[in-house]
Amino acid sequence: MELPNAPIERIIRKAGAERVSETAVEELRYALEDLGSEISADASHMADHAERNTLKKEDIEMATR
Repeated sequence: MELPNAPIERIIRKAGAERVSETAVEELRYALEDLGSEISADASHMADHAERNTLKKEDIEMATR
């Protein structure tokens, strides 16, 4: 899975950075992908525990707490 660079750079700039190196964008992309995978796995376990095949918004919300 690879997130595109442009939205990641926008996130960094929105946080206040005037200039952003390509390596900074790559590093944040890796961190976001890892975090997204962890949240998705936790949410999937919650859906399994509820005996559902469908992962719902509520599962993601609980996984991010």
